[in-house]
Amino acid sequence: MKATVQWKGKMSFEGQAASGHNVMMDASPDVGGENRGPRPMEMLLLGLGGCSSIDVMMILNKGRQDVTDCVVHIEAERAPAEPKVFTRIHMHFVVSGRKVDPKRVEKAIHLSAEKYCSASIMLGKTAAMTHDFEIVEVA
Repeated sequence: MKATVQWKGKMSFEGQAASGHNVMMDASPDVGGENRGPRPMEMLLLGLGGCSSIDVMMILNKGRQDVTDCVVHIEAERAPAEPKVFTRIHMHFVVSGRKVDPKRVEKAIHLSAEKYCSASIMLGKTAAMTHDFEIVEVA
């Protein structure tokens, strides 16, 4: 896997993934950025959420769960001193659907966190990772 990150002026950078998709990253204005995109550490959390959500949806779909939506809210804390690694990450999944089995959701989240999600497993080396979920029944 390869990626390229190119400076776009001031503290703004454009990343290009091997898949051909681009994303703008920028620093906050207080350190010279122009707020033109997410911060790189925010991108790590977005990647974590995407990686884990893909796993959860694949597992629930294979389990024939009638899921209509899946959202994960992520909260993280960072170390106060450099390098300001993540020290705590909590992921709250909101799974919507019809007659979704809570045990299957719990198992899907556990499998993602412990076996499938590379981002979760890597970030878990420095951060205490916690997860919970809620199910929203839809008509």
